[in-house]
Amino acid sequence: MLLLIPMVFLGFYKTYFSQLPEFNPKITWAHHLHAAIASVWIVMLILQPFLISNRKFKIHKMVGRLSYVIFPLLILSFLPMIARKISSAPAVNIFVPIGDCIILTLLYSLAIYNRRKTPYHMRYMIGTAIVFLGPTFGRVGALLLGLSESVTQNTQYTIIYLILLGLIGLDKKHKKDFRPYLLILVVWVVHQIIFNLLIEL
Repeated sequence: MLLLIPMVFLGFYKTYFSQLPEFNPKITWAHHLHAAIASVWIVMLILQPFLISNRKFKIHKMVGRLSYVIFPLLILSFLPMIARKISSAPAVNIFVPIGDCIILTLLYSLAIYNRRKTPYHMRYMIGTAIVFLGPTFGRVGALLLGLSESVTQNTQYTIIYLILLGLIGLDKKHKKDFRPYLLILVVWVVHQIIFNLLIEL
């Protein structure tokens, strides 16, 4: 989860951070709002495991309850940008943020549903963190490495699969229940299939 910090900085440096404090007119209040809420969410994702490992359970629960407000705001912050793409962008460019929002909502909902089953709760929350690799690596691949959209996105899927397979292998080694990771893996396979179907249109 700590890797999200340098990944986000690299991915959004050219299009956002490098423009501080005078932004391109194309960057609207919606972008700033999304950036602020997404930053809060990432900080929460990083903070929660530290609180658990240091036995700060009350604070962990308080931050968890705060997520009931922050998460819906995070999803809502995607909507203005998705709306702008609907009128002009190809279907595949609209699918990616919508697909990511669906995965985020599914995994967060499963994490909250299993909040009293710590092993499942933890794994589904890790799954929400993995979603953020998409927009960050998407920008690293396209803007910094000059990769095509198809190569960038499919490389992202490969990285996600490797992470999930590594986590499954770790769970199998320690005889823990890895089924949440299998579900997350299936969800990403479906995401990849739809993406590649749309990019051929």
